[in-house]
Amino acid sequence: MRFTPHGKHLIAGDWVATEQTFTSEPAHGDAHAFCVGTTSLVDRACEVGEAAFETYGYSSAATRAAFLNAIADEIEARGDAITQIGTQETGLPEARLQGERGRTTGQLRLFADHILKGDYLDRRHDPTLPDRAPLPRPDLKMIQRPIGPVAVFGASNFPLAFSTAGGDTAAALAAGCPVVVKGHSAHPGTGEIVAEAIHAAIQKTGVPAGTFSLIQGGKRDVGTALVQHPLIRAVGFTGSLAGGRALFDLCAARPEPIPFFGELGSVNPMFLLPEAVKTRGPEIGAGWAGSLTMGAGQFCTNPGIAVVLPGADAFVSTAEAALKDADAQTMLTDGIADAYRRGVARVADGATELLGTSCEGREAKPYLYKISAKGWLANQDLQEEVFGPLGIVVEAEDLEQMADIARAIQGQLTCTLHIDDGDTAAAQGLLPLIERKAGRILVNGFPTGVEVSDTMVHGGPYPASTNFGATSVGTLSIRRFLRPVCYQNVPDALLPEVF
Repeated sequence: MRFTPHGKHLIAGDWVATEQTFTSEPAHGDAHAFCVGTTSLVDRACEVGEAAFETYGYSSAATRAAFLNAIADEIEARGDAITQIGTQETGLPEARLQGERGRTTGQLRLFADHILKGDYLDRRHDPTLPDRAPLPRPDLKMIQRPIGPVAVFGASNFPLAFSTAGGDTAAALAAGCPVVVKGHSAHPGTGEIVAEAIHAAIQKTGVPAGTFSLIQGGKRDVGTALVQHPLIRAVGFTGSLAGGRALFDLCAARPEPIPFFGELGSVNPMFLLPEAVKTRGPEIGAGWAGSLTMGAGQFCTNPGIAVVLPGADAFVSTAEAALKDADAQTMLTDGIADAYRRGVARVADGATELLGTSCEGREAKPYLYKISAKGWLANQDLQEEVFGPLGIVVEAEDLEQMADIARAIQGQLTCTLHIDDGDTAAAQGLLPLIERKAGRILVNGFPTGVEVSDTMVHGGPYPASTNFGATSVGTLSIRRFLRPVCYQNVPDALLPEVF
């Protein structure tokens, strides 16, 4: 099935054109023209979202679950066309797009099931105590309620799972919040066809047309207008530290500040303890190389740093050999490829090169560097994420210096311990340190690959994310778009139906 984009925005059920256009820059295949977003479109999308909230925000869980399932159905019905346009725009292989599509529809269906169970409402009841002295207690009920229209920024590296109908959108719609998506210019055709699926689901289920809008392209003024619009109640973002921090500051500077749920980047350090290295060093090295190069290293959970002790030569040499044999991969955009080369140059200024390659155009190959713990601790730049298949081996003198690294690392999405039976005591010393720094702790695994489930935490202390108490993956992410409301002595006839 071939898909040819029409290049328009979706606002309240209407496909809207604007005068100015931009041209997509696909990895292969035809380029297409897309209308550029404007601040007036932002204003209209937010207004219809607020109007829709007056109905959709108070709809039943069954209504919202049916809508989420219908979106999943419509995405699946367009599966081949999504894969066709997605691979052209991003350069990602078909199997990756197909897997990501399954993840996208899976999380939509997961949220549908989750809200039908009702646990997310966190219902609480303190019944009246009329005879309590010195004062009686009133009847108190508490429940989580939706916050209103939410802005979502599409991610460059996940054109499906973290973009138009991705996790942020699914969580917000499940909560009862209309969504305005700012599409990513790296894959506007993919965004458009997914928006068509959501539009079809709106028509099928009868939810208000303003429940979802998509605005394509636009310069910084469009993103600024969206996060500062007085009708937007929260923002979901996955992207760079610089871009996310700028939007975070805008949200905080509003006359009425709103939460900004940004997932901004992470180097996801691994700590390799001595017994594990002694017994499984080559195995861990090969696994690390595979994780580093997965998707050309364009994952926020890419494990960019391996912290080792002396005696890890077999681990390092195996990783180096595997990376040397890795094929060049196409990066998502020319800009991302340029940023990768700049990141390589920054690391090369402070660390010793073990494996150097040549990257040209939009292609990327792996790099491997090594540095002492003392050198790494003295160079703050080496803590910054390099978005691509680059690894740094940091060699500590002893366990005490390894603990110093754990204390010094910034907030992370993940931290990993590679341990064997003889490493338990050392791991017990490190675990409290890395637990303070990351949202997810792994043992004897690799962080690329994030399970979508009830228990997953995809977030962490800054700069991994802007809200360490939230997750952007899993059912707990719905809490970002809810707020608790207490009802005191409110008659049953006035209470939400969920009580």
